[in-house]
Amino acid sequence: MKPENFTFLAQFLKIESGLIITEEKAYLVESRLVPLARKRGLADLDDLVIAVRGKKDANLNNDVVEAMTTNESFFFRDIKPFESLKNTVLPKIVPARKAANAKKIRIWSAACSSGQEPYTIAMMLKENPAILQGLDVEIIGTDISNEILDKAREGIYTQFEAQRGLPIQLLMKYFTQVGEHWQINEDIRGMVQLHHANLLQDLSRLGKFDAVFCRNVLIYFEAPTKAQVLGRIRAMMPDDGYLFLGAAETVVGISDSFKTISGERGVYATDTATAMVAAAAAAVPKPAAPPIAKSA
Repeated sequence: MKPENFTFLAQFLKIESGLIITEEKAYLVESRLVPLARKRGLADLDDLVIAVRGKKDANLNNDVVEAMTTNESFFFRDIKPFESLKNTVLPKIVPARKAANAKKIRIWSAACSSGQEPYTIAMMLKENPAILQGLDVEIIGTDISNEILDKAREGIYTQFEAQRGLPIQLLMKYFTQVGEHWQINEDIRGMVQLHHANLLQDLSRLGKFDAVFCRNVLIYFEAPTKAQVLGRIRAMMPDDGYLFLGAAETVVGISDSFKTISGERGVYATDTATAMVAAAAAAVPKPAAPPIAKSA
């Protein structure tokens, strides 16, 4: 590919998806976009870039973004976040919502890929219904790729995908074998709504969320883009919401909208929630010191 075309493609991907492509990743561009160029009847990547520059085919532009987007996911990935949701976050959120006479809890899986993350959340809640204390739950999954969302809606996975990270008892309980593949059952698929969404755009139409999973996404963005995405997410959360990031991600030095939670790796509370907890702790009267015994 001509250097000027690579530069244009890198800038195009940054604007459209936030994805940063450097010259060191030229191999990734070739492996993912050459098949697309051939599918479109184009001679090479330079012709592909020329077609994208022409802005005459919106579908082609979308296909380029989708081809370059990483769609790596598996069930119960890094099990700790789901344990934190079950054991720490929901036990705090649910009583607060019941006290406010709310009817449901809303959870967002951003960049959900082929659906393993939101379906994992659904299975976890199905296995532990008492956590919700009678409240309904609404699980929303979003992704920039329409193709991967179609796969998520079908809920059909290869043997490798189905078993990767998924306990065998849950595979047998919540999946049906279809030939050499496994399809997640309708009762779990019915708990998840899937929508196309770009994290670089306004997503307020999706409403407010009590907990947001945005794991292993920010690592592909530059610091200013990370800050913008975190700001958008914070605007879609109540003052006592929780954010889940990947193990290699952090808000430290990027955003003041979220604060770390002691003992919870990858889980962050909104800035307001953290301040409320600190204020409540400060308001608790300290026990009086025992009197000092006088010597005889």
